[in-house]
Formats: sequence, structure tokens, C-alpha cells
Amino acid sequence: MAKVSILYVLFSTACDSTPVMTQQQQAASIRVRATITGEVQGVNFRAECREQALQHGLIGWVRNDSDGSVESVFEGSRESVRLILEWCEHGPTGARVRKVATRCEDPTGKDAGFDVRR
Repeated sequence: MAKVSILYVLFSTACDSTPVMTQQQQAASIRVRATITGEVQGVNFRAECREQALQHGLIGWVRNDSDGSVESVFEGSRESVRLILEWCEHGPTGARVRKVATRCEDPTGKDAGFDVRR
């Protein structure tokens, strides 16, 4: 099974225990916190992540953590969040992603746009 397929299965299961979703459920807003590890700092990960998130209509933020990882929160449609998590699996040119760990949270709708935090 491909790496992205595994991510999708874990993501789908973790964020919704309903085996069959309606179109309305699929379009509902979800919020996922992701921690990306590997060689992900100093390779323009945050800026490109922001661009990808905006292209998918997501709100949230991305930041570097002191342990060398990148942390991000994505909020939007299930499909848009799935697509950005797929992108996070490889990141921008120069990144070497080792792992993308995700945790579902309750959507807040409080973020305005998508920010790069420092």
C-alpha cells in the first residue's frame, strides 16, 4: 500500500468513524493538526504550505517548532484537508519528509486566512 493511501486511511478513520459518508458530511468543515518531521525546515516548507492551503480554500496556520519539525492546523472541507495532507507527505522541493502525524480537532472557524507563524 502506498504511503499516501495509508495516510488517507488513517485520516479518514480518525476524523470520522462513520463508514459511509453522505456528500453533506464530506463537505462539512473539519480541523486537523499535523506535525511534519524530517528535513522540513530551511526548505521553504511554511511558505509553500501556505500557498497550497490557500489554493485549497483552507484556513489555519503553519509554524516551525524548536525540535526541527513543522506544525500546522488545517481547517476546511474534508477533501481539501485530505489534499493538503497528501502534499505534506512530500512537501516542497528540498524537503525530506519522514512522517506526518495528524490529530483531529473540533473546527473553530476562528482563523482568518492561513498564516505563517514565527
